[in-house]
Amino acid sequence: MKKINLGILFGGRSTEHEVSLQSAKNVIDALDKNKYDITLIGIDKSGRWYLNDSSQFLLNSSNPKLIALNKTNKNVALVLGTESEQLVCVSDIKLRENIDVVFPILHGPYGEDGTVQGLLKLANLPFVGAGVLGSAIGMDKDVTKRLLRDEGVPIARFVVVHAWEREKFNFISTSRELGLPLFIKPANTGSSVGVSKVENETDFENALDKAFEFDNKVLIEEFIQGREIECAVLGNEVPIASGVGEVITQRDFYSYEAKYIDENGALLEIPANIPVKIVEAIQEMATKTFKILCCEGMARVDFFLTKGNKLIVNEVNTIPGFTNISMYPKLWEISGISYSQLIDRLIQLALDRHARDKRLKTSFDELL
Repeated sequence: MKKINLGILFGGRSTEHEVSLQSAKNVIDALDKNKYDITLIGIDKSGRWYLNDSSQFLLNSSNPKLIALNKTNKNVALVLGTESEQLVCVSDIKLRENIDVVFPILHGPYGEDGTVQGLLKLANLPFVGAGVLGSAIGMDKDVTKRLLRDEGVPIARFVVVHAWEREKFNFISTSRELGLPLFIKPANTGSSVGVSKVENETDFENALDKAFEFDNKVLIEEFIQGREIECAVLGNEVPIASGVGEVITQRDFYSYEAKYIDENGALLEIPANIPVKIVEAIQEMATKTFKILCCEGMARVDFFLTKGNKLIVNEVNTIPGFTNISMYPKLWEISGISYSQLIDRLIQLALDRHARDKRLKTSFDELL
């Protein structure tokens, strides 16, 4: 069979740049080289695209604190409106004969939020993961929570603060409404970037300052006492859910450092020690959430499980981590799908969706 030419987008203009580099390395290592030709496109922190060589695309690849993109002199441009040869190298005549499908391994803004997905859609390139709408919804915690709340899915109570109205919110009134402690977080970041736990008025003001460094819209949420449970979802129109895992954090909460820097920051219990009936309820709520938020391809749905066995959806990640400690691939491994098989399925789902969408009419002439 002819190999699939797979373009991998990684890095990105995001605070989660280094996480993306780690995820990309793991995906590339797991790919079946007999099935795929790989075109690596690294995006630096300023948003510039580079064509990379698979043998040297990362610096300090084994150290999450120092890992970095190895920039090259080969810049990449995107040609819109064509059926093939959309990606070209500025320094060469063309990058390759054709890119069959793109895997955007990008976390956070300018990669997971619908921006890159829209660009790839305009370029007529199939891509792994949620489309423009699902990506944008999944990135925005405010919109996510409002959609879930309207569909009866349990969520934590929250209020939204925009930068221009910050003075309307103070510690006393907010803590009366939501209780203590509080969590303050940017609406459009992932990996717990900019998230703070608040116990007092000083914490409150400092946490708002920190969150507004990353976004112009901030969420203040009530604290939920419960176990942190995660479930992976895979599919397009008929998604399936994996087994479930539990994050047992060794810090005050599951911070960025606990997720990606500190080896002892958290313990992952996979599978989680949870009764079968509750596992089934988690899986059902995970796929329901996936559909409500217009997700496609993949997502990881994060829950709180209270002492009374009440489930509360915390958030959704439409491009979950693929690092060597990431929950998404590990959950599928315990569910019978290996890392390499998971990547194969995600790529096939991308190709299936692209073929489905190509059947749609886009011109008035086609109606005649």
